[in-house]
Amino acid sequence: MLQDKDRIFTNIYGMHDRSLKGAMARGHWDGTKDIIALGRDKIVEIMKASGLRGRGGAGFPTGLKWSFMPKESDGRPSYLVVNADESEPGTCKDREIMRNDPHTLIEGCLIASFAMQAHASYIYIRGEYIREREALQAAIDECYEAGLLGKNAAKSGWDFDLYLHHGAGAYICGEETALLESLEGRKGMPRMKPPFPAGAGLYGCPTTVNNVESIAVAPTILRRGAEWFAGFGRPNNAGTKLFAISGHVNNPCVVEEAMSIPFDELIERHCGGIRGGWDNLKAVIPGGSSVPMLPAAVMREGAIMDFDWLREQRSGLGTAAVIVMDQSTDIIKAIWRLSKFYKHESCGQCTPCREGTGWMMRVMDRLVKGEAEVSEIDMLLDVTKQVEGHTICALGDAAAWPIQGLVRHFRHEIEDRIRVKRGGTVEIAAE
Repeated sequence: MLQDKDRIFTNIYGMHDRSLKGAMARGHWDGTKDIIALGRDKIVEIMKASGLRGRGGAGFPTGLKWSFMPKESDGRPSYLVVNADESEPGTCKDREIMRNDPHTLIEGCLIASFAMQAHASYIYIRGEYIREREALQAAIDECYEAGLLGKNAAKSGWDFDLYLHHGAGAYICGEETALLESLEGRKGMPRMKPPFPAGAGLYGCPTTVNNVESIAVAPTILRRGAEWFAGFGRPNNAGTKLFAISGHVNNPCVVEEAMSIPFDELIERHCGGIRGGWDNLKAVIPGGSSVPMLPAAVMREGAIMDFDWLREQRSGLGTAAVIVMDQSTDIIKAIWRLSKFYKHESCGQCTPCREGTGWMMRVMDRLVKGEAEVSEIDMLLDVTKQVEGHTICALGDAAAWPIQGLVRHFRHEIEDRIRVKRGGTVEIAAE
């Protein structure tokens, strides 16, 4: 269990003063000048040693990502862009940082930008986050007034400006290159890679795009040391993590815990258990709507909440948005709802995604009603394979994986529904 002294986000519930004064009293902005004085190479080295993996879903090593930025400028400026477009269904962790603990993010932007030799950073915030934007902008204004941003930021000798950019509410803008397109004033549509953002990102300049949580934890890691952070979780799954638990638990919440915490411990300690008891658990989506669900049998016995264990189960930690479903859930309808979401949010640039998401949603619609043929289950699975991995960005994968998880673990329910609809006359092929 994570002890209070090891928590990075000390005001995640908004119980304390969220102003600059309150943040400083809790230890933020402490010795920022000294951290920057370590120099760029040392900061990147500490971040690599900490084992921090990106908290936006993909889990790419953060320090390594920072190191991709050019060491010497060719005349172009460098940029840090913070992805605050938290649009994955079920995910609501970054909004708590921006609303209640914004100074962790702002300080992180300054330090990370220095490490990448960027004099400017942009926070791209989701269109629906109105109060979060107001809280974050107020915190940025406080920092400018206190001399922590702007010329000679925090008396470090580094000039740094931070800008907040409000999106228009498109899910696709959570993809880093679509976010850059939107930031430049165009329609949010993913770019082909290469070139990668570190070579040519925002305005054609070297750019790193990081998740809010990845940047917000950096100052504390640099203050307390790489070994401290690496001491939590299993190897290659280091640190503390914000988990956003929703659905059929007694107390849905966002909580900071150590990585690799057992699933049952996470639910019992922070959520008061499963609604109706553990025998009532049906399935769990462990990392936001785009990762495949896992059935109760897998999650009840020894499930570990980290990147590697969940990948071994053919799912993923993603953003650690844990969606719990009990026996009352119409599991086929739940996945149909996600199919509808991805169909609606596809930007239409890639044919497999543009055509495939609509096609998959329509088949799912018939499966919910039991009006499909049994043979269509395999046909649907085949189409998900044709969409997965054949698009510019990962939205195609995100649309395919929930359906694959449903068929993998709950095929019998789909077949039963078709059988009942036909009056029990359909012969179901043996597995």
